[in-house]
Amino acid sequence: MEVTTIIRKPLVTEKSTFGAGANNRYVFEVDKRADKGQIKRAVEELYGVRVLSVATQVRKGRMKRNRMGWFRVGNQKRAVVKLHMEDRIELF
Repeated sequence: MEVTTIIRKPLVTEKSTFGAGANNRYVFEVDKRADKGQIKRAVEELYGVRVLSVATQVRKGRMKRNRMGWFRVGNQKRAVVKLHMEDRIELF
C-alpha cells in the first residue's frame, strides 16, 4: 500500500489534542488492512518525525437513523502514534 492510502486523516478531538500536547501522541484514522509497521513508516515519511510506538484499535460500527430508516456505519481503525520527545506534528 502507498503511504497516502494508509493514513486517511488525523483525528482532532478534545482528547487527542490534549494527548498531543501532554504526551506527544497523535491519533490517525488508518486503512483497516494496515499493520503497525506500515503505519509507522507512513507517519515517518509523511511528517518527517521519529515514531517510538504505535497502538491500534478497531472501533466497531454502529447503527444510525435518519428519516429513511436505520443504516450501519462501518468499522473504523485508529492508530495512536507516540513520537520522539523532540518531534512535533503541526496539524493546524
